Amino acid sequence: MKLRPFIAERRKNTIFIFMILALVLALVTFIYIRQNDRRELSSTITFVEKYMTNPNGTLASYLQDFESDNPDVVAGHEALSESLGLWMQAAVLNKDKKRFDGSFKLLQELFISPQNYVYWKLQPDGKAEVNTSALGDDFRIIGALLDAYDLWQEKEVLDTAEKLTKTLRSSLRVEGYFVDYHDFKHETSAGELSLVYVDTAALQAMQRHGLIDRGMLDKHTDLLLNMPNDGTFFPKAFQVTSRMYRYDQEINLIDQLIVGIHLAELGKSVEPLTAFLKQELTARDMLPGRYDREIREPSVNYESPAVYGLAILLACEIKDRAWAEQLYPHMIAMRDNDPRFEGGYVFDRNSHLFDNLVPLLAENVYMKNASEHE
Repeated sequence: MKLRPFIAERRKNTIFIFMILALVLALVTFIYIRQNDRRELSSTITFVEKYMTNPNGTLASYLQDFESDNPDVVAGHEALSESLGLWMQAAVLNKDKKRFDGSFKLLQELFISPQNYVYWKLQPDGKAEVNTSALGDDFRIIGALLDAYDLWQEKEVLDTAEKLTKTLRSSLRVEGYFVDYHDFKHETSAGELSLVYVDTAALQAMQRHGLIDRGMLDKHTDLLLNMPNDGTFFPKAFQVTSRMYRYDQEINLIDQLIVGIHLAELGKSVEPLTAFLKQELTARDMLPGRYDREIREPSVNYESPAVYGLAILLACEIKDRAWAEQLYPHMIAMRDNDPRFEGGYVFDRNSHLFDNLVPLLAENVYMKNASEHE
């Protein structure tokens, strides 16, 4: 019996079988990764792209279209720079370069004016009929641009952030402070800085990339670090000429939570606010959107997905996992309320984009933190 040919043939068969097994394993791994990728794509992203995106790619502010008689009140399918910034943040958080690139293109082609400021809103067809920008939205966009540059190292992205920051430095400062807005047609500026606009993460990124100096960063973060507190709530704004803080009588929890997030980013305690919110959530099994500051009682009886989303982001920022886990079911329970719009936070056949984008960010951060603790 001739053994050598038999052994050689057996080795060939064994190698062939191993190759087939390797190919099958690679195919299974590829399918698994693709399926996981699909699962990681939030249904809220699908909802926004399917139902709240205008033909030109801009994001509609409301699901239903309607007109507004007041130019300062957003109409149905108008697109906001606020929405663009939140969408960009979500793309960067997910390392989703395709969606970031689409947003960056919209920013360049539609939102940036010839004077290099960002229009705070656009008509549904992409035309601008406003002459102002909004500081908080500008900071959010610049912060997203800088985070994207850190990820993908594209110089055009950094150059755009630098260009927009230059406009802020030259036009949106009064008495050395950034202010809420500047009217580029009438050359007038706001006289105060809403504390919700003091975006500490964006300002730190701007300083880190050399777009503002350390003094400018400290000047604005000191406003949060030194602001008064009434035992629960933060002030609404800082009046730059009088150097006085201003409170609102009716407290909007969205503003409070955003200020809390920025303060937490500086490593400072937000215990008075979080203690109050935890108590309210336990007692009422909900968080109303607004409160009377004086009597500490709700002034409305509605809930907001964005309130829960921001509370989750604050809980994650302060590493309060138990509170985040308590909040998350309240937020997700508001999704898919209308079965016709899967993934959307839709009520009475309408939806506000902010009430979808903030929960989207919160969902992503919450899931990321949960996976890190597994």
